[in-house]
Amino acid sequence: IVQFLREKNIEVTDCGIKSGEKCDYPDMAEKVCGMVTSGEASKAILICGTGIGMSMAANKIKGIRAAVCTEHFSVRYTRLHNDANVQIFVLCTKRKRYLYRKIPL
Repeated sequence: IVQFLREKNIEVTDCGIKSGEKCDYPDMAEKVCGMVTSGEASKAILICGTGIGMSMAANKIKGIRAAVCTEHFSVRYTRLHNDANVQIFVLCTKRKRYLYRKIPL
């Protein structure tokens, strides 16, 4: 996802964990959503196994409109119609590989 966005000349701050590391999803949601609410970032992508816990944690933060994206339609329209400033990509789907390519840039 980072490489794809950078190829589109979009500035990216990768806050992700490295392979093998562990983190608590509420901590990651708070860190990333804090960047959005502070103005450091205009939008964010979070990645989660099911997306449910991450979306609950993100949407507790004032000013965040987070949406779980499980397929191409939701990726596109959560931004275009619902003005979500945080998209949560789900890893537990068969077609997850190319989901990010539908982000309206």
